[in-house]
Amino acid sequence: MYHHLFGPVPSRRLGISLGVDLVPRKVCSLDCVYCEVGRTHRLTLERREYAPLDRVKQELTDYFSRNPDPDYITFSGSGEPTLNTCIGEVLTFIKQKRPRIPVAVLTNGTLLNDPQVRDALMAADVVLPSLDAATEPVFKKINRPHANLTLKTHLTGLMTFRNMFKGRFRLEVFILPGYNDHEDELKALKKVIHELNPECIQLNTLDRPGTVTDLKGASFEELQRIAQYLDPGAAEIIAAAPKRKHMAAYRQDMESAIIETIARRPCTLDDLSTILGLHVSEINKYLDVMTAENKITAVHQNRGIFYQIPG
Repeated sequence: MYHHLFGPVPSRRLGISLGVDLVPRKVCSLDCVYCEVGRTHRLTLERREYAPLDRVKQELTDYFSRNPDPDYITFSGSGEPTLNTCIGEVLTFIKQKRPRIPVAVLTNGTLLNDPQVRDALMAADVVLPSLDAATEPVFKKINRPHANLTLKTHLTGLMTFRNMFKGRFRLEVFILPGYNDHEDELKALKKVIHELNPECIQLNTLDRPGTVTDLKGASFEELQRIAQYLDPGAAEIIAAAPKRKHMAAYRQDMESAIIETIARRPCTLDDLSTILGLHVSEINKYLDVMTAENKITAVHQNRGIFYQIPG
């Protein structure tokens, strides 16, 4: 089992994607209320070598020697990848070994105000930062940032990077009813998005419970309305989770293993990851589909979110 690679997994955005996870679970600069990976354990802006560079290179080399090339290699996972000071070196290594595989970076974008982070990402093919708020109160409410992080810093970093980056710059906006879907916030978001001028705007919403109880996802109709308002030419709604099931990397045996496991006793995401020997981000892809199909249900308890068979 690899420690820093996961998948390939069926991604709603990037096809069949090999994940590279460069930080321990939930080391992040934000503690977003909607995060399906769970609460941030270490809320930080400190950049360091969270995953050893040599170990990541060894795992990539081994993977390349044993497997066909994926559609994408994606820096993502269970925390904020740009917190790792070696992300640029890992990216360079991938480009040397597999120059024809496009590399994507999924990031919350909060560290793009750092010149070293911006420089490290220049060799990426796609950078997809998040932007969920355009006013400070909503930023604090939905993203719950590190105390030393402000929305102004976040937006300045995004704009500076956008003006430098020659690759594909996409923007993800996570719509959460009751948080950032009111008229004033959408108006402010529209203004910032216009200034950033991304290749596209990918609207996302909640598939499963976040870290706060009683959250709900936006309906498809609500997302359509917001897409039309923000930019009808560039805004798109990310495909619904069940569509992953028709992708080549979706494994029915893994879905069956999850059902068999939680049929014995309810399990958290961490429980399933440990029992089945898969990265939490890979498990999450299956939970999204299975929850949408009502094969499993999620319940908040003291120790976290437990998945169980309905009924």
